[in-house]
Amino acid sequence: MSDIPADLRFAESHEWARLEADGTVTVGISDHAQEALGDVVFVELTEVGKVFAAGDQSGVVESVKAASDIYSPIAGEVIAINEDLGASPESLNTDPYGAWIFKLKPSNTADLDKLLDAAGYKAAIGE
Repeated sequence: MSDIPADLRFAESHEWARLEADGTVTVGISDHAQEALGDVVFVELTEVGKVFAAGDQSGVVESVKAASDIYSPIAGEVIAINEDLGASPESLNTDPYGAWIFKLKPSNTADLDKLLDAAGYKAAIGE
């Protein structure tokens, strides 16, 4: 059974989004996604300054089983990337909600309301 924190919002493509106190949004992949991928061996990160619409492809996570695209759950400008993932991509497996992938300055924080809450995500993944 996947860990699904109640304070996060989720995209159906398995990214999570957390609204921070400063108005930025932190993005990562869900526990369910990392379980499905298996051992993560590489993360292709986006670039700071890149602007995404909701649903835009924003990176790639590669595991021993497969490569999977990462999508931006909401629209915004990338203000930070987690460069630690270059040396430790497996942290997405060991701490999927601590090992964020990128941070956005959202175009509109109301976009978070379009994402699934924890109960909705749990239902979407059939748990």
